[in-house]
Amino acid sequence: MALAFTKMHGLGNDYLFIDTAKYPVGDPAELSRRMSHRHLGVGSDGIILVMPGIEASFKMRIFNADGSEAETCGNGIRCFAKYVYERGMIRDTEFVIETLAGPNRVVLSVVDGKVAAVRSNMGRPRFERSEIPMLGTAGRVLEEDLEVGGHVVKITCANIGNPHAVVFVDDAIAVPLAEIGPKIENHPKFPQRTNVEFVNVIDRGNIVMRIWERGSGITMASGSGSCGAALASMITGRVDRKVRVHLVYGELGIEWAEDGFVYQEGPATEVFSGTWG
Repeated sequence: MALAFTKMHGLGNDYLFIDTAKYPVGDPAELSRRMSHRHLGVGSDGIILVMPGIEASFKMRIFNADGSEAETCGNGIRCFAKYVYERGMIRDTEFVIETLAGPNRVVLSVVDGKVAAVRSNMGRPRFERSEIPMLGTAGRVLEEDLEVGGHVVKITCANIGNPHAVVFVDDAIAVPLAEIGPKIENHPKFPQRTNVEFVNVIDRGNIVMRIWERGSGITMASGSGSCGAALASMITGRVDRKVRVHLVYGELGIEWAEDGFVYQEGPATEVFSGTWG
């Protein structure tokens, strides 16, 4: 049976959305590997399953391009919210989406019936080494030396539903992502692997970020990665608690609010719909 999908992206971080109530998926890991392939498939950073929730209206499952399952996805959650709202699956402009990282409350900005932007609650950040998780002495990981391919980089870590290792550099755009990214992602100190962000600070309210995403490689943007990059910049005293993260195709707003939660806000775009199989 042919499977219907919709391709969407958040600032270039693209996913294929499938409504499992209409199109059950038996092996999402294998399907993601096949559909996500840039040359032999549709092409994406992964697939996202739209599912009924248990304690909320919806549940989101995310499978990376390599078939691994992610706990959460900031860009994906904004696209998910746009997907269900614009298809009339929900009429509320504020609701909760269940993820493996926990419930994520989204607030939609709607213009002429279309979702222009989404603000989502990514949860409370965690910084203890065991919560990243990362092997080593207990405590926060703050600009810690990590040997990578014969060189030493300094990493700062955060978990915002999924793990992030942040490296501060002079120019994030010039970093050889494909060379360094996978070495940090798969470093033996990270038992569950890690997302890797390279960041240069513009000023106390703006940073530039490029990412090597766990399970997908180089991606144009990442909502959770932007949160991780912003949090690392905050806990090392480089920026204030509200910043703009500059990505390849635009910006995300990240705030570590007084209530202790991290919020990200940005656009979501629908590209096209098609059938697979």
